[in-house]
Amino acid sequence: MKYIFFISFFLSSVTSTLLAQTSFGVKGGVNFTFFNENQEQFGEDPEIETGYFGGLFVDFKISESFHVQPELLYKGVGDFHFINAPFYLEYYVAKDLSLLLGPSLNYFFDLFVNKFKVRADISTAYHFSENIEANLKYTIGFEELSPNVLFLGLGFGF
Repeated sequence: MKYIFFISFFLSSVTSTLLAQTSFGVKGGVNFTFFNENQEQFGEDPEIETGYFGGLFVDFKISESFHVQPELLYKGVGDFHFINAPFYLEYYVAKDLSLLLGPSLNYFFDLFVNKFKVRADISTAYHFSENIEANLKYTIGFEELSPNVLFLGLGFGF
């Protein structure tokens, strides 16, 4: 019984500490998708298509300079739509500037036979205030016919 009480106390303390340092928000913006059938020739003449994205994020503050930030975003590019779920490790390199890095899980509704893809994201965010940020993200596709994407957006935290 003593152990159950200790474990319950520990879990409630950790949970309340994390919730006190957790914020939620929305983000959205524009994306530029670089399609190229042959990744070896990327940059020579890729087809570029403009799209949009929007969704939610949760920011878990681990320390002043280190955060964990998962996101759930809906993206549209032309006739294609997909869900993007990146999981970022965020490091503040300056007071208002952070770098984010992590994998992103993607589910394509109507683009590929293999609808699920894992990609890599690298991002930076400038925090105008505690609640408003501008972000720039680059997503790298690892597979053939998996486009690279550049995102420009705004985030609003609560």
